[in-house]
Amino acid sequence: MEENFQKTANRVSLVSIIVNLLLSVFKLMAGIIAKSGAMVSDAVHSASDVFSTIVVIIGIRVSSKDADEEHPYGHERMECVAAILLATILLLTGLSIGYSALRTILSGNYAELEIPGILALIAAIVSIVVKEAMFWYTKIAATRIDSAALMADAWHHRSDALSSIGALIGIGGARLGFPIADSIASLVICFFIAKASYDIFRDAIDKMVDHSWDSANEQALREFIKDEEGVFGIDSLRTRVFGTKVYVDVEIAVDAELKLKDAHAIAERVHDHIEKQFNKVKHIMVHVNPYEEQEGSAR
Repeated sequence: MEENFQKTANRVSLVSIIVNLLLSVFKLMAGIIAKSGAMVSDAVHSASDVFSTIVVIIGIRVSSKDADEEHPYGHERMECVAAILLATILLLTGLSIGYSALRTILSGNYAELEIPGILALIAAIVSIVVKEAMFWYTKIAATRIDSAALMADAWHHRSDALSSIGALIGIGGARLGFPIADSIASLVICFFIAKASYDIFRDAIDKMVDHSWDSANEQALREFIKDEEGVFGIDSLRTRVFGTKVYVDVEIAVDAELKLKDAHAIAERVHDHIEKQFNKVKHIMVHVNPYEEQEGSAR
Protein backbone atom coordinates (compact mmCIF):
# COMPACT_ATOMS: atom_id res chain seq x y z
CA MET A 1 0.00 0.00 0.00
CA GLU A 2 2.85 2.38 0.86
CA GLU A 3 4.51 1.54 -2.46
CA ASN A 4 1.32 2.38 -4.36
CA PHE A 5 1.07 5.64 -2.38
CA GLN A 6 4.62 6.62 -3.36
CA LYS A 7 4.23 5.64 -7.04
CA THR A 8 0.95 7.52 -7.45
CA ALA A 9 2.29 10.64 -5.74
CA ASN A 10 5.47 10.62 -7.84
CA ARG A 11 3.57 10.14 -11.11
CA VAL A 12 1.11 12.95 -10.41
CA SER A 13 3.88 15.26 -9.22
CA LEU A 14 5.98 14.64 -12.34
CA VAL A 15 3.02 15.44 -14.59
CA SER A 16 2.37 18.56 -12.53
CA ILE A 17 5.97 19.78 -12.87
CA ILE A 18 6.06 19.28 -16.64
CA VAL A 19 2.68 20.96 -17.22
CA ASN A 20 3.52 23.91 -14.96
CA LEU A 21 6.90 24.48 -16.59
CA LEU A 22 5.41 24.56 -20.07
CA LEU A 23 2.44 26.67 -19.00
CA SER A 24 4.47 29.21 -17.01
CA VAL A 25 6.87 29.76 -19.94
CA PHE A 26 3.95 30.17 -22.34
CA LYS A 27 2.13 32.62 -20.06
CA LEU A 28 5.28 34.61 -19.33
CA MET A 29 6.03 35.01 -23.04
CA ALA A 30 2.40 35.90 -23.75
CA GLY A 31 2.38 38.44 -20.92
CA ILE A 32 5.58 40.11 -22.11
CA ILE A 33 4.66 40.12 -25.80
CA ALA A 34 1.07 41.24 -25.16
CA LYS A 35 2.16 43.70 -22.44
CA SER A 36 -0.14 42.29 -19.74
CA GLY A 37 0.86 42.64 -16.08
CA ALA A 38 -1.95 40.31 -15.06
CA MET A 39 -0.65 37.56 -17.34
CA VAL A 40 2.93 38.02 -16.12
CA SER A 41 1.59 37.72 -12.53
CA ASP A 42 -0.29 34.59 -13.53
CA ALA A 43 2.90 33.17 -15.04
CA VAL A 44 4.74 33.77 -11.77
CA HIS A 45 1.95 31.92 -9.97
CA SER A 46 2.33 28.94 -12.31
CA ALA A 47 6.11 28.99 -11.90
CA SER A 48 5.70 28.85 -8.12
CA ASP A 49 3.71 25.63 -8.63
CA VAL A 50 6.87 23.91 -9.87
CA PHE A 51 8.75 24.61 -6.64
CA SER A 52 5.66 23.76 -4.61
CA THR A 53 5.35 20.36 -6.28
CA ILE A 54 9.00 19.64 -5.53
CA VAL A 55 8.24 20.41 -1.86
CA VAL A 56 5.30 17.99 -2.05
CA ILE A 57 7.49 15.22 -3.51
CA ILE A 58 10.07 15.63 -0.75
CA GLY A 59 7.38 15.73 1.95
CA ILE A 60 5.63 12.60 0.69
CA ARG A 61 8.92 10.71 0.32
CA VAL A 62 10.01 11.53 3.87
CA SER A 63 6.56 10.83 5.35
CA SER A 64 6.53 7.37 3.71
CA LYS A 65 9.64 6.23 5.58
CA ASP A 66 9.16 3.40 8.05
CA ALA A 67 9.26 4.02 11.79
CA ASP A 68 12.72 3.84 13.34
CA GLU A 69 14.33 4.05 16.78
CA GLU A 70 14.25 7.86 16.84
CA HIS A 71 10.78 8.09 15.28
CA PRO A 72 8.79 5.14 16.70
CA TYR A 73 5.48 6.61 15.50
CA GLY A 74 6.67 7.02 11.92
CA HIS A 75 7.14 10.15 9.80
CA GLU A 76 3.60 10.89 8.57
CA ARG A 77 3.60 14.41 9.96
CA MET A 78 6.38 15.40 7.57
CA GLU A 79 3.71 15.53 4.88
CA CYS A 80 1.94 18.19 6.97
CA VAL A 81 5.22 20.10 7.16
CA ALA A 82 5.38 19.98 3.35
CA ALA A 83 1.82 21.31 3.15
CA ILE A 84 2.68 24.18 5.54
CA LEU A 85 5.74 25.08 3.43
CA LEU A 86 3.54 24.97 0.34
CA ALA A 87 0.99 27.30 1.95
CA THR A 88 3.78 29.73 2.91
CA ILE A 89 5.18 29.76 -0.63
CA LEU A 90 1.70 30.32 -2.00
CA LEU A 91 1.05 33.23 0.37
CA LEU A 92 4.35 34.95 -0.40
CA THR A 93 3.67 34.60 -4.13
CA GLY A 94 0.22 36.14 -3.72
CA LEU A 95 1.48 39.03 -1.60
CA SER A 96 4.18 39.81 -4.15
CA ILE A 97 1.63 39.92 -6.96
CA GLY A 98 -0.78 41.99 -4.85
CA TYR A 99 1.89 44.52 -3.88
CA SER A 100 2.90 45.12 -7.50
CA ALA A 101 -0.72 45.52 -8.59
CA LEU A 102 -1.62 47.83 -5.70
CA ARG A 103 1.36 50.05 -6.45
CA THR A 104 0.18 50.45 -10.06
CA ILE A 105 -3.39 51.19 -8.98
CA LEU A 106 -2.33 53.80 -6.42
CA SER A 107 0.05 55.52 -8.85
CA GLY A 108 -2.89 57.08 -10.71
CA ASN A 109 -1.05 57.07 -14.07
CA TYR A 110 -3.72 55.07 -15.83
CA ALA A 111 -3.37 56.88 -19.15
CA GLU A 112 0.19 55.61 -19.44
CA LEU A 113 -0.81 51.96 -19.03
CA GLU A 114 -0.54 49.83 -22.16
CA ILE A 115 -3.47 47.85 -23.52
CA PRO A 116 -2.80 44.07 -23.44
CA GLY A 117 -2.69 42.23 -26.77
CA ILE A 118 -4.96 39.40 -27.91
CA LEU A 119 -2.24 36.82 -27.12
CA ALA A 120 -2.75 37.50 -23.41
CA LEU A 121 -6.44 36.60 -23.74
CA ILE A 122 -5.58 33.33 -25.49
CA ALA A 123 -3.02 32.49 -22.82
CA ALA A 124 -5.59 33.11 -20.06
CA ILE A 125 -8.13 30.78 -21.69
CA VAL A 126 -5.53 28.04 -22.23
CA SER A 127 -4.41 28.39 -18.60
CA ILE A 128 -7.96 28.09 -17.24
CA VAL A 129 -8.61 24.86 -19.16
CA VAL A 130 -5.23 23.26 -18.38
CA LYS A 131 -5.15 24.19 -14.68
CA GLU A 132 -8.73 23.08 -14.05
CA ALA A 133 -7.90 19.73 -15.69
CA MET A 134 -4.79 19.45 -13.49
CA PHE A 135 -6.88 20.25 -10.40
CA TRP A 136 -9.22 17.32 -11.01
CA TYR A 137 -6.41 14.96 -12.02
CA THR A 138 -4.45 15.74 -8.83
CA LYS A 139 -7.52 15.84 -6.55
CA ILE A 140 -8.70 12.39 -7.66
CA ALA A 141 -5.25 10.92 -7.03
CA ALA A 142 -4.93 12.69 -3.66
CA THR A 143 -8.32 11.35 -2.55
CA ARG A 144 -7.44 7.82 -3.64
CA ILE A 145 -4.18 7.69 -1.66
CA ASP A 146 -5.37 10.11 1.06
CA SER A 147 -2.47 12.55 0.72
CA ALA A 148 -2.75 15.98 2.40
CA ALA A 149 0.26 17.37 0.53
CA LEU A 150 -1.02 16.17 -2.84
CA MET A 151 -4.46 17.59 -2.06
CA ALA A 152 -2.79 20.91 -1.22
CA ASP A 153 -1.08 20.77 -4.63
CA ALA A 154 -4.47 20.13 -6.25
CA TRP A 155 -5.91 23.28 -4.68
CA HIS A 156 -2.81 25.13 -5.84
CA HIS A 157 -3.87 24.19 -9.40
CA ARG A 158 -7.41 25.38 -8.71
CA SER A 159 -6.14 28.71 -7.34
CA ASP A 160 -4.11 29.11 -10.55
CA ALA A 161 -7.23 28.43 -12.64
CA LEU A 162 -9.16 31.04 -10.64
CA SER A 163 -6.33 33.54 -10.99
CA SER A 164 -6.39 32.97 -14.76
CA ILE A 165 -10.11 33.75 -14.76
CA GLY A 166 -9.28 37.00 -12.98
CA ALA A 167 -6.55 37.66 -15.54
CA LEU A 168 -8.99 36.97 -18.39
CA ILE A 169 -11.51 39.46 -17.00
CA GLY A 170 -8.84 42.06 -16.36
CA ILE A 171 -7.25 41.70 -19.78
CA GLY A 172 -10.67 41.81 -21.43
CA GLY A 173 -11.58 44.94 -19.46
CA ALA A 174 -8.32 46.61 -20.42
CA ARG A 175 -8.92 45.87 -24.10
CA LEU A 176 -12.41 47.36 -23.79
CA GLY A 177 -10.95 50.69 -22.73
CA PHE A 178 -10.20 50.28 -19.00
CA PRO A 179 -6.40 49.85 -18.75
CA ILE A 180 -6.46 49.72 -14.94
CA ALA A 181 -8.58 46.53 -15.11
CA ASP A 182 -5.41 44.54 -15.82
CA SER A 183 -3.87 45.62 -12.51
CA ILE A 184 -7.15 45.14 -10.65
CA ALA A 185 -7.18 41.56 -11.97
CA SER A 186 -3.71 41.01 -10.51
CA LEU A 187 -4.99 42.26 -7.14
CA VAL A 188 -7.94 39.85 -7.31
CA ILE A 189 -5.50 37.04 -8.11
CA CYS A 190 -3.65 37.92 -4.90
CA PHE A 191 -6.81 37.33 -2.82
CA PHE A 192 -7.50 33.98 -4.51
CA ILE A 193 -3.95 32.83 -3.77
CA ALA A 194 -4.13 34.02 -0.14
CA LYS A 195 -7.42 32.16 0.42
CA ALA A 196 -5.98 28.90 -0.98
CA SER A 197 -2.90 29.36 1.21
CA TYR A 198 -5.02 29.81 4.35
CA ASP A 199 -7.11 26.69 3.65
CA ILE A 200 -4.02 24.54 3.08
CA PHE A 201 -2.32 25.89 6.21
CA ARG A 202 -5.38 25.32 8.42
CA ASP A 203 -5.82 21.72 7.25
CA ALA A 204 -2.14 20.95 7.84
CA ILE A 205 -2.18 22.48 11.33
CA ASP A 206 -5.27 20.43 12.27
CA LYS A 207 -3.33 17.28 11.43
CA MET A 208 -0.26 18.45 13.33
CA VAL A 209 -2.02 19.08 16.67
CA ASP A 210 -3.73 15.71 17.21
CA HIS A 211 -7.11 16.78 15.86
CA SER A 212 -9.77 14.10 16.43
CA TRP A 213 -11.08 11.99 13.55
CA ASP A 214 -14.28 13.30 12.00
CA SER A 215 -17.53 12.43 13.81
CA ALA A 216 -18.85 10.14 11.05
CA ASN A 217 -15.79 7.89 11.18
CA GLU A 218 -15.71 7.94 14.97
CA GLN A 219 -19.36 6.85 15.09
CA ALA A 220 -18.70 4.07 12.57
CA LEU A 221 -15.75 2.94 14.69
CA ARG A 222 -17.85 3.02 17.85
CA GLU A 223 -20.62 0.90 16.30
CA PHE A 224 -18.09 -1.54 14.90
CA ILE A 225 -16.47 -2.10 18.32
CA LYS A 226 -19.81 -2.49 20.11
CA ASP A 227 -20.76 -5.28 17.68
CA GLU A 228 -17.70 -7.32 18.61
CA GLU A 229 -18.42 -10.51 20.54
CA GLY A 230 -17.69 -10.15 24.25
CA VAL A 231 -17.81 -6.34 24.27
CA PHE A 232 -20.55 -5.14 26.65
CA GLY A 233 -19.91 -1.44 26.17
CA ILE A 234 -17.44 1.34 25.42
CA ASP A 235 -16.32 3.41 28.39
CA SER A 236 -14.05 5.72 26.42
CA LEU A 237 -13.07 6.28 22.79
CA ARG A 238 -10.44 8.79 21.67
CA THR A 239 -8.95 9.28 18.23
CA ARG A 240 -6.24 11.53 16.84
CA VAL A 241 -5.18 12.22 13.29
CA PHE A 242 -1.44 11.79 12.84
CA GLY A 243 -0.53 13.06 9.37
CA THR A 244 -2.53 10.82 7.03
CA LYS A 245 -3.09 8.11 9.65
CA VAL A 246 -5.30 7.75 12.74
CA TYR A 247 -4.46 6.55 16.25
CA VAL A 248 -7.19 5.06 18.44
CA ASP A 249 -7.41 4.65 22.23
CA VAL A 250 -10.47 2.73 23.41
CA GLU A 251 -11.64 1.34 26.75
CA ILE A 252 -14.05 -1.56 26.39
CA ALA A 253 -16.18 -3.17 29.09
CA VAL A 254 -16.15 -6.99 29.28
CA ASP A 255 -17.52 -9.57 31.68
CA ALA A 256 -15.90 -8.94 35.08
CA GLU A 257 -15.76 -12.69 35.77
CA LEU A 258 -13.57 -13.49 32.76
CA LYS A 259 -10.03 -14.77 33.21
CA LEU A 260 -7.28 -12.37 32.24
CA LYS A 261 -6.29 -14.38 29.16
CA ASP A 262 -9.92 -14.44 27.93
CA ALA A 263 -10.34 -10.69 28.41
CA HIS A 264 -7.04 -10.17 26.62
CA ALA A 265 -8.23 -12.34 23.72
CA ILE A 266 -11.28 -10.08 23.28
CA ALA A 267 -9.05 -6.99 23.26
CA GLU A 268 -6.76 -8.61 20.66
CA ARG A 269 -9.74 -9.49 18.48
CA VAL A 270 -11.06 -5.92 18.66
CA HIS A 271 -7.60 -4.60 17.78
CA ASP A 272 -7.12 -6.90 14.78
CA HIS A 273 -10.63 -6.38 13.38
CA ILE A 274 -10.31 -2.58 13.55
CA GLU A 275 -7.04 -2.71 11.60
CA LYS A 276 -8.67 -4.83 8.89
CA GLN A 277 -11.83 -2.74 8.65
CA PHE A 278 -10.38 0.79 8.88
CA ASN A 279 -7.39 1.29 6.57
CA LYS A 280 -6.52 4.73 7.95
CA VAL A 281 -6.05 3.42 11.49
CA LYS A 282 -2.35 2.83 12.09
CA HIS A 283 -2.30 2.02 15.82
CA ILE A 284 -4.96 0.94 18.35
CA MET A 285 -4.61 0.77 22.11
CA VAL A 286 -7.39 -1.35 23.64
CA HIS A 287 -7.84 -1.18 27.42
CA VAL A 288 -10.19 -3.64 29.16
CA ASN A 289 -12.51 -2.58 32.02
CA PRO A 290 -14.69 -4.98 34.09
CA TYR A 291 -18.39 -4.71 33.26
CA GLU A 292 -20.82 -5.01 36.14
CA GLU A 293 -24.57 -4.82 35.66
CA GLN A 294 -25.18 -2.26 38.39
CA GLU A 295 -22.75 0.20 36.77
CA GLY A 296 -25.01 0.44 33.72
CA SER A 297 -22.10 0.87 31.35
CA ALA A 298 -23.29 2.32 28.01
CA ARG A 299 -23.87 -0.26 25.31
